[in-house]
Amino acid sequence: MTTPTDLSPEIPGRLADALRSGRFAVTAEVGPPRGADLAPVRRAAQVLRGWVDAVNVTDNQGANVRVSSLAGSLALLDEGVEPVMQMTCRDRNRIALQSDLLAASALGVPNLVLMTGDRPERGDHPDAAPVFDLDSGALMAAARTLRDDGTLLSGRAVEPPPRYLLGAVDSPGPSADRFEQKVDGGAQFVQTQFVFDIAAFGGWLGQVRDRGLDTRCGVLAGVGPIRSLRALEFMSSIPGVVIPEALQRRLRGVPADRVAAEGVAACVETLQELRELPGVAGVHVMVVGDERGVPEILEAAGMTRASWVAPTS
Repeated sequence: MTTPTDLSPEIPGRLADALRSGRFAVTAEVGPPRGADLAPVRRAAQVLRGWVDAVNVTDNQGANVRVSSLAGSLALLDEGVEPVMQMTCRDRNRIALQSDLLAASALGVPNLVLMTGDRPERGDHPDAAPVFDLDSGALMAAARTLRDDGTLLSGRAVEPPPRYLLGAVDSPGPSADRFEQKVDGGAQFVQTQFVFDIAAFGGWLGQVRDRGLDTRCGVLAGVGPIRSLRALEFMSSIPGVVIPEALQRRLRGVPADRVAAEGVAACVETLQELRELPGVAGVHVMVVGDERGVPEILEAAGMTRASWVAPTS
């Protein structure tokens, strides 16, 4: 049993219920397609339904144009999967952002993850004008004020106010100061960057517990397999990702056709260790472009599909 997160009973959703009750939560992630067809999101939902509490829908990840996060979230709802709608500040000003906050709640999206977003020059429209009217902290404050006080940034009232669970992202490091700032700003759950170094993560998590932050905000530790040596090189270059030398040697020490299986095995071991760490509310499983890998990892870690799932035809 994990530490329950102090959440209002009015906040809806399976993810909120898991955090409130102290049940180990699981989230995953899908990227909407680059095309006017939501079938890939629906197929992913069929694979993930019952294995996870909620699924992130990315918001034009990497500053590349895709189907919107809101549309992908609605497709998940249609398939009986709870969405976590990501919102970035890159493309919209405060008028559009607050409009989307209202729309998400009005359409039944129960969870939001708020992010600043990648700069346009990283994506497929490098000459696009960046907006960044707000950053992630200011957007979090706007979302919290809209929900809790029923007011826009302009001071005008809205009726009824939206209801949603507010999330953020973080990269655990030597200090938990940034995490504390996010919690003070309104984050009720945080999905972390990939965790490979349990010892380093445990040191950061100890600070989180010492400050009592684990009761105010659910920590969902990011996990995922490294399935190739090329992926190992890429992951090693991501800011905030620490891959221990022992894991690097382990992956380099097996035949090329065994790297993927070894990476999955290491991911399963990491998940099992995280389940035993006090202060971890759950995991965020990232298997980019291969949602079928999520049930594989969870089942190997001793987790089962939820009994509430209705049979599919």
